[in-house]
Amino acid sequence: MVLVMLIGSPITHAVDVITNITADTASITTAQLRRIYSMRQVKWANGVPITIFVLSSTNLTHQKFCKETLRLFPYQLDRIWNKLTFSGMGIAPTIVSSMDELIKAVKSTTGAIGYIENINEVSDVNVLNIDE
Repeated sequence: MVLVMLIGSPITHAVDVITNITADTASITTAQLRRIYSMRQVKWANGVPITIFVLSSTNLTHQKFCKETLRLFPYQLDRIWNKLTFSGMGIAPTIVSSMDELIKAVKSTTGAIGYIENINEVSDVNVLNIDE
């Protein structure tokens, strides 16, 4: 007789990176994603400007995205954005209040990028494969 015991938290879904269809890309490396979210890459390969949409730093999905996908802590990303914004060298990403608002913003904004959990409920966006 085999006894299997599962210990830990309930099964969680990965955070998927989505883009507006105008971004015209199917995959991205972790390094490229970090460059985009640290505002060092401001255009897609096809020349379309990148518009970043994020949830607030206190949102669990945002924290999970930062830690697991970007491999940064949310406060590190906030520092980068604040430095660029206050120095006049960049514009901080647009913070949206909900996952639904983020999805709508990415769908309706040319060159937009964002992240979501439970991708099965979303259509009309690109879901990026993240390569190491």
